[in-house]
Amino acid sequence: MKQSILCPKFEKAVSLLSQRWTALVIYQMLESPQRFGEIQAAIGISGKVLSDRLKDMEQEELIKRDVYPETPVVIEYSLTEKGRSLETVLRDIENWSQDWIEIDRQSETGS
Repeated sequence: MKQSILCPKFEKAVSLLSQRWTALVIYQMLESPQRFGEIQAAIGISGKVLSDRLKDMEQEELIKRDVYPETPVVIEYSLTEKGRSLETVLRDIENWSQDWIEIDRQSETGS
């Protein structure tokens, strides 16, 4: 079997960011810390999948979870320095998409 010529760190980074919804969650959090419901509503992700992604990203130290002891308890997610450092990458992808990606308007509206 032929060994990969890619750097193992690069492979891990691409694997992490290509996990469904991860990049969109990070992108959503670029502007400000957000609560679970805000992220879910903004990107249309199921609660279970969002919960899984947030746990994965917290484990990778891309986000942090702050719990505020109020009634009811408020939990807010924000990007760490490591997570925020992805902004340039995501903005570059955003710019690239504006130049090169076509959206099929029929499939976008569900028609």
